[in-house]
Amino acid sequence: MRCDRVWRGATLATLDPARPGLGVVEDGLIAASDGRIAYAGPALDAPAFEADEVIDCEGRWITPGLIDCHTHLVFGGNRAHEFELRLAGASYEEIARAGGGIVSTMKATREASEAELVASAVRRLDALLAEGVTTIEVKSGYGLSQAAELKSLRAARALGAARPVSVTTTFLGAHALPPEFRNDRGAYVDAVIAMLPEIAEAGLADAVDAFCEGIAFQPDEIARVFAAATALGLPVKLHADQLSNLHGAKLAASFGALSADHLEHTDEEGAAAMAKAGTVAVLLPGACYFIRETKMPPVELFRKHGTPIALATDCNPGTSPLTSLLLTMNMGATLFRMTVDECLAGVTREAARALGRLDDIGTLEAGKSCDLAIWDIERPAELVYRIGFNPLYARVWRGK
Repeated sequence: MRCDRVWRGATLATLDPARPGLGVVEDGLIAASDGRIAYAGPALDAPAFEADEVIDCEGRWITPGLIDCHTHLVFGGNRAHEFELRLAGASYEEIARAGGGIVSTMKATREASEAELVASAVRRLDALLAEGVTTIEVKSGYGLSQAAELKSLRAARALGAARPVSVTTTFLGAHALPPEFRNDRGAYVDAVIAMLPEIAEAGLADAVDAFCEGIAFQPDEIARVFAAATALGLPVKLHADQLSNLHGAKLAASFGALSADHLEHTDEEGAAAMAKAGTVAVLLPGACYFIRETKMPPVELFRKHGTPIALATDCNPGTSPLTSLLLTMNMGATLFRMTVDECLAGVTREAARALGRLDDIGTLEAGKSCDLAIWDIERPAELVYRIGFNPLYARVWRGK
């Protein structure tokens, strides 16, 4: 059988759900053709491949390419000064209500050109790619006007042309209330809904997100946005239950959301609703760490009900300026008591599920995109256990 490239002499963590645990295959082989996996499994069972290139992995481990399924990578400026305020005792809510937070970044994002937004985001993206990330989700939400949101989504799409990476974009217009609408919340919700047709027609967003919280938007307001999004065929995601329990998890599940994210205050009813709907719980330990949150997501409830769990960096300027998915895994294990298998599945298979892309990425299976991370490790636990150490040997995106 003819193929473009073969990797042999590796131990595979396939994440194939048909195999137990991480789907480990000793003495494994992967063959790629036209950017897709032609075979992934035991070398002894592989067809006789004729390849243009054969790569001996010399006993290294191969996992699916990592997936960061929740980021705010495109934004202007930074919020280091707010970090100093937090160190002095100010809370996230106090800073937001005083004109800082998301609104501060909104001003810098509106002022930046599209090229400037791309240039600054590429630097953050490069740090993630260096750790084996092959797919990334990027949200808008710092423009908060039609022109600035479109600009941000175009910049996010441009990252896929600037670097060898798959980019999924999410429209997060309902992220915060911009100052010009401070006296008319309903009018801004109307404005967000009015942005949707142009965004959908231009193909700039793969999903629609919102921030369900007392300092952001109420469930009834978000329901209006989600109803308009689903009418246009756009799937939804939700920042839910981060600072309080407004039953955002249940709301997300009622719309069949791809994911609900944060979830520190989610109750059992919400966890069960998510499991029933197939909505992925995307946990963001970087935000818990950075804002010194003491309330942790109910991982035991998610396990009890079979709610899929993913992990992501939540890379953003205010509450998680994190550009390391490896460190995210360590935080998930240390702060949330997730297992090694849960952490690795959370940045591969379950992250793909959270993006609605499990049919194409997230596991090492024939037919899927040949996105690989090759590691200089003796066992997968090293990827979760180490702090500040990157054992990536090679990154492969679409077979190259």
